[in-house]
Amino acid sequence: MVVDVEKKILAAGADRHFDEEQLLLKQGSSQKNLWGGGYDTVSREIDYNSIINPRPNQDNPSRDILSENIRISFDRIIKSILG
Repeated sequence: MVVDVEKKILAAGADRHFDEEQLLLKQGSSQKNLWGGGYDTVSREIDYNSIINPRPNQDNPSRDILSENIRISFDRIIKSILG
């Protein structure tokens, strides 16, 4: 899934995070606010790993979301939408 941490929305269910990212960009989201990861509906575990996450210009050179603040926002949005 891909979360827009500014608009507090997400896209999920596509084959790739790239596809979800493109959908949100077409709906007016800004690239800097889009972060990818996963959510296990059984265990309710959230992961922060996605091919769309590496952004050296945003101090995130990794596939994982490194910023604690972005992780917190990512978690809150997922939990508020998916329970």
